[in-house]
Amino acid sequence: MDGEPTIAAATRDQAIYWRSIYAEILAMEEKVLERIRELMASQSPEARLEVEQTNVPVVVAQVASFRARWEFWDASVRTNQ
Repeated sequence: MDGEPTIAAATRDQAIYWRSIYAEILAMEEKVLERIRELMASQSPEARLEVEQTNVPVVVAQVASFRARWEFWDASVRTNQ
């Protein structure tokens, strides 16, 4: 992400900041995925399958990516206490 330092160059305050940024993004993406699944419940089988094959994998990948970034910064914070 723009402005995100490398772990080697990051101060503890920067690590805390980036951990909080990724926590916010991760929470939002998890809510998006939850909402998609709620909406899928009322769709036809054909529409549900299309969403499951197209939209869901994208959001799941985003959740995984943001979770990995959060874990990265969380580990940085914990090791630099």
